[in-house]
Amino acid sequence: MMRNLTHAGLKIAIAASVAMGALGSAAAQEGNAEEGAEVFKKCRACHDVGPDAKNKVGPLLNGILGRKAGTIEGFAYSDANKASGAKGLVWTEEVMLKYLENPLAYMPGTKMAFAGLKDVQDRKDLIAYLKKFPK
Repeated sequence: MMRNLTHAGLKIAIAASVAMGALGSAAAQEGNAEEGAEVFKKCRACHDVGPDAKNKVGPLLNGILGRKAGTIEGFAYSDANKASGAKGLVWTEEVMLKYLENPLAYMPGTKMAFAGLKDVQDRKDLIAYLKKFPK
């Protein structure tokens, strides 16, 4: 009986340790908005965010998360971007994570001639930064 309790206790301790490790690694994988501000410097030539944001070569990015693709009023989107929105593509964190890795591969025909952000943490940080700018 005592052996089973010890074995059961060991199982609980291992499970708790695994759970804590998973939580720790999940926290490490979250985006950092401060770092994302640095990453956004690569985007500034074409995109704008903030209270006075305007469309530039690319659309303004305020409120991008949760928005349907190709829907900023007054911006001349590519047919690919408009078609993606018409098919229901919404810029979720998961979609942005994939898109920002290689925009041309994710959405052939997009006007966004940017090689992408290969580092997943850079993409997560950028997304965390963009979350600071709701509509």
